[in-house]
Amino acid sequence: MKVADIEIRAPSDRRYPAILSDGALEFLSRLHREVEPVRQELLLARAERWEQLRSGGTLDFLDDTRDVRELDWRVADVPHDLRVRKVEITGPTDRKMVINALNSGASVYMADFEDANTPTWQNMVEGQQNLIDAIERKISFTNPDGRVYRLNDQTATLVVRPRGWHLNERHLTIDGLPIAGALFDFGLYAFHNAVRLLKKGTAPYFYLPKLESHREARLWNEIFDWTEKELNLGHGRIKATVLVEVLPLAFEMDETLFELRTHSAGLNAGRWDYMFSIIKKFGDRKEFVLPDRAQVTMTVPFMRAYTELLVKTCHKRGAFALGGMAAFIPSRRDAAVNEAALAKVREDKTREANDGFDGTWVAHPDLVSTAMGEFDRVLGAKPNQLDRQRPEVTVRAAQLLDARVPGGTVTDAGLRTNVNVGIQYVASWLRGTGAAAINNLMEDAATAEISRSQIWQWIHHGVSLAEGPRVTRELVRDAESEEVAKIRKSVGDDFFAKGRYDEAQKIFEEVALSEDFHEFLTIPAYEHID
Repeated sequence: MKVADIEIRAPSDRRYPAILSDGALEFLSRLHREVEPVRQELLLARAERWEQLRSGGTLDFLDDTRDVRELDWRVADVPHDLRVRKVEITGPTDRKMVINALNSGASVYMADFEDANTPTWQNMVEGQQNLIDAIERKISFTNPDGRVYRLNDQTATLVVRPRGWHLNERHLTIDGLPIAGALFDFGLYAFHNAVRLLKKGTAPYFYLPKLESHREARLWNEIFDWTEKELNLGHGRIKATVLVEVLPLAFEMDETLFELRTHSAGLNAGRWDYMFSIIKKFGDRKEFVLPDRAQVTMTVPFMRAYTELLVKTCHKRGAFALGGMAAFIPSRRDAAVNEAALAKVREDKTREANDGFDGTWVAHPDLVSTAMGEFDRVLGAKPNQLDRQRPEVTVRAAQLLDARVPGGTVTDAGLRTNVNVGIQYVASWLRGTGAAAINNLMEDAATAEISRSQIWQWIHHGVSLAEGPRVTRELVRDAESEEVAKIRKSVGDDFFAKGRYDEAQKIFEEVALSEDFHEFLTIPAYEHID
C-alpha cells in the first residue's frame, strides 16, 4: 500500500506537511493496518462485557491468569529521568501550556492529547509541532501583553497521553477507514521524536488511558515492540504508565503490568474517570447509585480499596504507583478560598504519600510546590517508595465493588453543580479548550462525564433529593433553565451568544436525559467540532 491510500480530510490550508509528511503518513498507515482488526475485536469485547454487567453479571479476579498474580516477577527498570515522579503536572499541548508545564518545577509533565484537549484537527496536529519544538528547545510564546515565554534550563520529564482506544481521528482515513485517535497521536509523536529523544538522553514515554483489560495492554505492548523495530530504537526503550480509570482494569492490574513488563513505567489511580466508570458499568443497578460527587472522596470504601491495591500491586512488581489529580486553581483574589482549598490538597497528598504512592498529579503550576512539599516530607531524600511493599493490604473483589458512601445524599446543590459545570465544560470543549477553569477547578472531560452520568443514574433510579423532590427529566430541565441563566449573567450576553452554550446544553441533555446510556459524551460531541 502507498500513501495514495491515505486521505487527509481537512481544509487545504491545514495539511501541515512538516508533521504529516509522506514518511509519517506511511508509518501511520502501516501501524493502522497492523492494529485496526485487533482494536475492533477489543472494542467488541468491551461492549459484550458491558452488556453482561448491565444484565446482572459481576466482576472478579480472573481464574485463567491466577499464575500471573501468584508468581514472582518484576517489570524492567526505567531510565534515570523517569525514576523520580513525585509531582506530575498535566495539561493540553498548546504552546503556552507546554512551556509553563515544563518550567513548573514538577518532576513530569504529561502532555495530554486526551481528556484535557479538545480533539480539533488544529489542536491535535499543532500540538505535535509544539512537542517537537519543545524537545528541540526551540519553543517560545509571546503573550498579547508582550511577555515572552521560553524554556528554563531545567525542565520536567516529558510524557505524552494519546487518546483512548474508543476514539477515531476522522480527519485521516486509511483504506477508507478513520485511523484510531490513539494511533494518530502515538504514531506521529513516536515517528518524529523517538530518535530525537534517545539522542538527548531520554526516551519516548507515554500514559495509556481508558484501558479495560490486560488484553488491551497486550496490544499496546505489541505496538511498542513493532515501533521499536520499525524505528531501530532498541528493545524496551518505550515506557508507558497505565491509568487505572475504568473499573474492570482494577481486577487486572497484575496482568496489565505483566503484559507491559518490558515497557511498563507503572500504574496511575485515575480517580475521576474511575468514579464515572462505576456508574457506566453498573448504572442499571440501584446498589451502585452514587451521591453528590463532592461526597465520593478517596476514603470511601471502593476508592480506598482500589488505591491500596494499586500501590501494593505496583510495588510488588517494581513499578511506580501514581496518585490522583489535585484540580484546584489558586485564586489571585481570595486568600481565604486559597487556604481552605490548599489545606484539602495537602491532606490529600499527605494521605497518598503515607499510603506509599511514588507521586501524584496536579493541574496547575501553583500547586507543584504544595504537592512536592508533602511528598518530600514523607519520602525525604528517597526518589520513590518502591520499597514500601504493603504486605498488610488484602483487597477482595467485594471491596472493589462496595459502592456505599456512608451518609451519602443526593442534594439540590449537587444536581445543580452537575448541570452548571457540565454545560460550562461542554461549551468550553466546543470552543476548542479541553482544560477549563470553572469555579477555581481545572476541569477536563472526566468532570463532564461524571456530571451527566450522575444525572442519568439519578433519573434512571428515581432518586429523591435530600430536599424531597424526585429527580426527573422535568426537574433537571427546570434546573438547567435556572443554571443557564446564571451562566449568561456571569459571562455576559455577548460572550454567551458566541460561546456555544445553547449547543452545549443540547449535547448535555442528549447524554444526560437519554433513555439509554451513552458510553462517552465526547463521541457525539466530536461531530460538533472541526
